[in-house]
Order: sequence, then C-alpha cells, then structure tokens
Amino acid sequence: MSVPALRVVHDTGAVDLAVAEDAARTFLTALGVDLDSEHLQATPGRMARAYAELFTPRSFDLTTFPNEEGYDELVLARRIPLRSVCEHHLLPFVGVAHVGYLPGERILGLSKLARIVEHFSRRPQVQERLTKQIADWLTDHVQPKGVGVVIEAEHTCMTLRGVQAAGTTTVTSTLLGTLREDARSRQEFFSLTGIAA
Repeated sequence: MSVPALRVVHDTGAVDLAVAEDAARTFLTALGVDLDSEHLQATPGRMARAYAELFTPRSFDLTTFPNEEGYDELVLARRIPLRSVCEHHLLPFVGVAHVGYLPGERILGLSKLARIVEHFSRRPQVQERLTKQIADWLTDHVQPKGVGVVIEAEHTCMTLRGVQAAGTTTVTSTLLGTLREDARSRQEFFSLTGIAA
C-alpha cells in the first residue's frame, strides 16, 4: 500500500518587502547610518530581501518508504549545514546538525533530514527549541523507535557582541525513544555523531 507524501509548507504569513525595506531604512537611519552614499543606497532593500530569505524555508514533500527489510539499526545524517537567526538579537547562528533515527515500519528519504532541519531553522529561533522541534517532528511524522538530534552552532550574538567569546560553540541534544532509554543505543548515536557522551 502506497502512502502519499506529506507536503510540508512553512506558513510565514504575507511577506511585504516594500514595508520591510522602509522599516530597514528607518532602522539604519536611526542608528546613524548615512544612506546617501552610493554604496549604501540599496542596502535597505538588500537587508529586507536577506531577512525574508533567512525566514523562509523551502516547501518539500516528506517521502517515506516501507521498511520491508526490517532495518533496525541507526540511520544518521551527520553535519547537516544549519543557519538560523537568534530570536533575541536577530543575529545569525550557524553550525551543523546531526540527526538520526531508529526506523519503525517506514524509512525516510535521506534528503528529508536536511529539509526538516531547514524547515525549523529558517525563522527566529533559540537553539534549544530548534533541537527539540526537529526531534519531536520526526517522532510525530515518521513514528521511529528512537530519534536523536545534536546541534553544534556558533552564535554571533555571543561572539560578535556582548561577551565577544570568539570561537565558542554551543551544543544541544534531544534524545527520544530507544535512544534516550537504552544506554548502548545512546552511546552508539553519540559515537557516530563524533560527540563524546
């Protein structure tokens, strides 16, 4: 029996680039930036389009397939590139996500792990919530026996301003199901991600 793919769309509401550009112009002017320079005249528009891109994930079809062979070992995508924006300062944080699961009755198209990371990271975020959202979503939509998500990211709100702790990386993890309950499965997950447990 074929299961139809689930169309995953992020509802961002209406994006009004003209209003965003006006707001960017007002914001930059209020900070003392002289927009009369030829180099800066188009900056408000570029800024509006850049943030619209950062906040808009691409839609995708969540394709799954029957686990006919009964595969019951870990499936892990390591070092999925991740970029998001800190919801407290609207400054970027970038890094990688390691996402794994123990299949149940269905297996997931591998590229969809990266798509799910993008889906939740393309909005103002905090890393802790992002990590949990990815794990919870996989659990709800794929029904695996276990899910593990580790995110390693550098937050420019911490490295470029405030404490200015350059080179600092923040690591968060969420483990669900067997990967949380079984010590050997948890150890295997962390070992394969390259994170010392």
